[in-house]
Amino acid sequence: MTEQLRLMAVHAHPDDESSKGAATMAMYVSRGVDVLVATCTGGERGSVLNPKLQGDAWIEENIHEVRAKEMDAAREILGVKQAWLGFVDSGLPEGDPLPPLPEGCFALKTVEEAAEPLVRLIREFRPHVITTYDENGGYPHPDHIMTHKISMAAFDAAGDPDAYPEAGEPWQPLKLYYNQGISLARIKALDAAMNERGMESPYKEWIARWEESDRTPREITTRVPCGDFFEIRDKALLAHATQIDPDGPWFRVPLELQREVWPTEDYELARSLVDSSLPEDDLFEGIAAKIPNAS
Repeated sequence: MTEQLRLMAVHAHPDDESSKGAATMAMYVSRGVDVLVATCTGGERGSVLNPKLQGDAWIEENIHEVRAKEMDAAREILGVKQAWLGFVDSGLPEGDPLPPLPEGCFALKTVEEAAEPLVRLIREFRPHVITTYDENGGYPHPDHIMTHKISMAAFDAAGDPDAYPEAGEPWQPLKLYYNQGISLARIKALDAAMNERGMESPYKEWIARWEESDRTPREITTRVPCGDFFEIRDKALLAHATQIDPDGPWFRVPLELQREVWPTEDYELARSLVDSSLPEDDLFEGIAAKIPNAS
């Protein structure tokens, strides 16, 4: 008997799972890996970003229910399991100075309190690998940053019998990765390829803003080949209809070109309790030998 490998992806809002690592998850599902998305909030304070749906009063009044149904559709497309951690979306504060975050929201919880349901879920699902965001949240949304904090805390606490003793039997995940799918190198490569083919690139302003900022490149340790699953990724993303404009920049780069130029989704190995050689092309590198009777 071979123990089934398990992957948990921890995300802040519904739709994040489809824009960050979705092709990786679909690929692993196709190989028999058990994949669970942990969604920290319901996305209640997310704006309707699809211009075709803006101004719909029913959607705006029922955004929590709408986003839950979108998540169900995306989950089915990806073939993954999904669980809600039950926190309330903090919203993205705007202005100078920034307004205070809403009372009771996810980002205002203490890390100790907010990590508990994730620890419980880790102990129930028993993942070998966890993916999440880096300390900057991928981008500085307060919920993304809080997702990073509780993921790091839960990675350590889940295997500690003295931590959260009421949250189930201890289970220690073996590796934790940061999603790094949106890198300047990837965007520049796609931009150059489109320019060479005489196509209009959606990335020029993005590249200019990135180069003007003080943002430093992250280390990419792991590139997972999953180009064959980019179409599934896009279908899952489109299932979040309130959040994604089907005519927007996400979909202006032909899939064939993406598969040719950058056929991977990329990660930064942040924590590992197993030996593996870097760079990797598999999130489970080094883990099979640690699983009893695994081949």
